[in-house]
Amino acid sequence: MVVLALYAFTKTSSKMEYPEIIFPQKVALQGRVVPLDTALFRYPYRFRVRGNRAIVEDLHGVDHFFHLFTYPDFRYLSSFGERGEGPEEMQTVDDGRWLGESFLGLDNIKSELVRWQFNKDKSQMLRGESIKLDKATFRAVDFVPYRNGSFLIPNYSGDTRFCQVDENGQLIRKWGEIPTDKPKLLKQNTHAFGQGWHSFIDYNPKSGILVAATQLGEVLEIWDTRKGTHQVIKGKLGDPKFEISQSYAIPSGVRGYNDIHLTDRAIYTIYNGASMKEAMLAYQKGKPLPEGGRTVRVFSLDGKPLKEYKLDHSVSGLWVDEKLGKMWTVDVNSDDPIVEYTLK
Repeated sequence: MVVLALYAFTKTSSKMEYPEIIFPQKVALQGRVVPLDTALFRYPYRFRVRGNRAIVEDLHGVDHFFHLFTYPDFRYLSSFGERGEGPEEMQTVDDGRWLGESFLGLDNIKSELVRWQFNKDKSQMLRGESIKLDKATFRAVDFVPYRNGSFLIPNYSGDTRFCQVDENGQLIRKWGEIPTDKPKLLKQNTHAFGQGWHSFIDYNPKSGILVAATQLGEVLEIWDTRKGTHQVIKGKLGDPKFEISQSYAIPSGVRGYNDIHLTDRAIYTIYNGASMKEAMLAYQKGKPLPEGGRTVRVFSLDGKPLKEYKLDHSVSGLWVDEKLGKMWTVDVNSDDPIVEYTLK
């Protein structure tokens, strides 16, 4: 596999130093809060859109984890993914993805994917099968539908970058390596590195592009699965920083990317950049920093920085509709969390 690493090495030091990512265009955007006719959310987290339907994931939903809306007008239809400990309930939700006309939700505690499908008028989602995940996936916290009915899951154990499982949840293979500056330390502390390098991912089957963005530090990875290339884009703040304690990663650097959305044309990411020290001090003073980030970075599919948007809201999730020229975001800090932006 070809690796195209966009960083510089300083010979006078064993430490890697990285250039700042320069965006040729920087644009300030003003959002429009989308009025909702009902109070639903406790911690709105992610958007998933398919056709004229949108699903908003509620990470800490009181009764349900997912809410179905019409799109793009966001008229509430129904909720699903009931929270509870029963056999047809979810104990937690970590991600949800469309797969054709069905929707899959990931329950980390039960280590399973749950499938829902529309009723006749597409006003409700009806629960179907559940797919138990192979134990080798080890704490699956994100996933994407991949090739031939399989799924890719970031490998939280750290010994590889991904686990690939089949349509029945059974392991096909593990592949990829964490592109750390400290490979020797990685080999000695794979579990801690798996946590510290936890990344948000997306995949586009049309282009065969797979992307990952670290929740700490400033690392974006792009795989062209058809050409077999792997590109690593590290910004000035570099690798995720964390202390290792009893195989656990204790964040000590900066908050990184919050979400990533891959379209047919570009890669859209939310970036935070606040230091963990700053966040801790603010929390101790009773004035916690807002969740999410106010910066959306746009890259080409081959990793070229294109544009940087500065938002008037701090957002944790996004969905970009390039045909409409709109970007939909969720602001968990507000009682009216859905914010629409017109792209420029």
